[in-house]
This record gives sequence, C-alpha cells and structure tokens, in this order.
Amino acid sequence: MEASRSDDPNLNPNHNRNPTPNPLSNIISSAQVWPTIDGPLGLTEEGSVDYARRFYKFGFALLPWLWFVNCFYFWPVLRHSRSFPRIRKYVVPSAIGFSVFTALLSAWALTFSIGGEQLFGPVWDKLVMYNVADRLGLSGLA
Repeated sequence: MEASRSDDPNLNPNHNRNPTPNPLSNIISSAQVWPTIDGPLGLTEEGSVDYARRFYKFGFALLPWLWFVNCFYFWPVLRHSRSFPRIRKYVVPSAIGFSVFTALLSAWALTFSIGGEQLFGPVWDKLVMYNVADRLGLSGLA
C-alpha cells in the first residue's frame, strides 16, 4: 500500500508531469521587446520616435557620431527587423550613414598616415597643419 501512494502524482511533489520540459518556454513567451536598450526604464514608443528622428537629422549637421548613438540606444530596433517600423526608418539610415562616415574617415586617416609626403609630394607641406606656426613666423625658428 505504501508503494502505491508514492506513485500518486498528487502526493509526490517531485513527480514530473511534463516528460520534456522546456525551461525557456515561459521566458520566450513572456519576453517583451523594448525600443531602447534600457528596456522598461527607457522611453515610450512616441518619445523614441522623436529621439530617433532628432539623432538622425542632427547627424547630417556634421555630427555623425549621433548616428552611432542612435544605433546604440535603439539597438533592439536594429536587432528585431519587424518591430517598431516608425523608429526603424530613422535607425537603419543612421547605421548606414555611420558606416559610410567611418569608412571615409578611416580612408582619409590611413591615406595621410601611410602615404604622407611620398604620396602627396610638394603639396604635403600645404596639407599638414603641424608647420602652420613656422609658415606664419610664430615659432621664432623661421
């Protein structure tokens, strides 16, 4: 009689009713996607649209680092392609703009640092800024 009582699922708290439990099923079904990286502490969707638009437009005012901030702050929007289409239309172009800006800046920096005087020849003295004081006679050496 004791053996039959231990097999009763109501009496045995360690009895597994589901033979293949998935511990992530509850987490996945209850996960909510937020538009900002700070989750529920962040902005509402309306506020997020406003900030994304501002970061995107001010990036054109020679502040392309704001495009990076836009991509970083709204990373969940970039990651989930079907979520928040109103915000996504500002964040994706910001990512493209920042990528193009970074490529151009890197190419410019590498051209000057690697090429230097051998690449530009006599024009090099007019391009570099470290000899401006000498050219204007402000260093006392010329």
